[in-house]
Amino acid sequence: MLRLRAVTLAAAAATGLVLITAAPAPAAAPITTSIYTADPAALVVGDTMYLYTGHDEAPAGGTNFVMRDWHVFTSGDATAWTDQGAKLKLSDFSWAGADAWAGEVEPRNGKYYWYAPVNGNGAGWMDIGVAVGDSPLGPFHDAKGGPLISDSTPNSSPLNIDPTVFTDDDGQAYIYWGSYYGLRAAKLKPDMINLDGGVVTPSGVSNFWEAPWMFKRNGTYYLAYSANDSACSAPGYACIRYATASNPLGPWTHRGVVLDQVTSTTNHPAIIEFKGQWYMVYHNANSPGGGNFRRSVTLDKLYWNADGTMQKVVQTTGPTSSNLALSATASTSYVSPWETLGAIKDGFTPANSADHSHGAYGNWNHQGTEWLEYQWPSAQTVGRVGVYWFDDDQGIDLPASCKVQYWNGSAYVDVPGQSACGVAANTFNTTTFPAVSTTRLRLSITSKTGFSTGVLEWTAQA
Repeated sequence: MLRLRAVTLAAAAATGLVLITAAPAPAAAPITTSIYTADPAALVVGDTMYLYTGHDEAPAGGTNFVMRDWHVFTSGDATAWTDQGAKLKLSDFSWAGADAWAGEVEPRNGKYYWYAPVNGNGAGWMDIGVAVGDSPLGPFHDAKGGPLISDSTPNSSPLNIDPTVFTDDDGQAYIYWGSYYGLRAAKLKPDMINLDGGVVTPSGVSNFWEAPWMFKRNGTYYLAYSANDSACSAPGYACIRYATASNPLGPWTHRGVVLDQVTSTTNHPAIIEFKGQWYMVYHNANSPGGGNFRRSVTLDKLYWNADGTMQKVVQTTGPTSSNLALSATASTSYVSPWETLGAIKDGFTPANSADHSHGAYGNWNHQGTEWLEYQWPSAQTVGRVGVYWFDDDQGIDLPASCKVQYWNGSAYVDVPGQSACGVAANTFNTTTFPAVSTTRLRLSITSKTGFSTGVLEWTAQA
């Protein structure tokens, strides 16, 4: 049995930061479209990757989660997945009432412990229970007969959900969980079903919201988690941030965003190495008929920098992702404090120019010419861009004009031979030009008199 989760901040700092530029990843198709899945946890045992997922059963148009069991999916290549069925159900916990939310499986001493948050029948809301099985596929049964963690646990989280369990090289196991900005952690006893000492509140985890995922690589501890701050996601949505530490209980140092917001309001990471390749497993709302309560688990490749930091994951949405913007770093001359720069490259297709459900870039109350910019760590070949303008019928209106510029190595210049930069509402305005090779691309936007400008999506293709 091999459990591969892993990083250390390598001593390559002496040679400087080296960025590994990845080719477009294979399609991040859902692992299944037969059911809706969510809240993935990943485990590698031998030559097989196991994904433990929640099961969304909300009806079309539903406005709340309906989750009653957990499924297990297996793959030998991280592309073709087999649904092994519902391997754990609410009814397996006699004390559970509802809400089969995000769980995780951890191996120990030849057994597999499934930590699962449920709405218990007792006081409080969400509790965390433990089931155990003799194989990664079970069968699983309640290992404790009651909650491991509940509202009665001293220093418990404001909401006890989303457990992640990590076993260090010395055999000590740790559990992390929480929500509503309440990250908690504790040691586990060797029996894996009792806490060993008190609950601590880890320090240094910036903008934590929920969904922690703990792993270790090259001697460094990594904590990825869902954050819903306005610096990385639209209101009501979330990105995945991560932090590192030299001790499993911290203190932690925030390192940045590793996954931008997805098409569902919730965002939930699992980071795993499988057969020499690292993956980010997450969910979104991209399946047919999908939505915030009908989500689908998918995965994309994850790449590392030489200093042990993670490159931002490129979310692929088709056979290959041709939108080079997804791997770029965005910047701007100005963005309104209540708007979101990241919205311009989240892969969302708006319904119309007033559709800012995924956030919007806007520069009110600036007028005149402002700019957006994409920058890549290595040169990209670009020959087409598409812009979907934001128009709120208030201070932000469609622009008077626009043009595409690129960095020629010493200055920004207009892209030669570009077609008209369109300013129409409710559509992608496409500008084509003879392909240029550049590390930076700029969209220069000039407003109408008396108005500011905004963008819902800006794509860049080869």
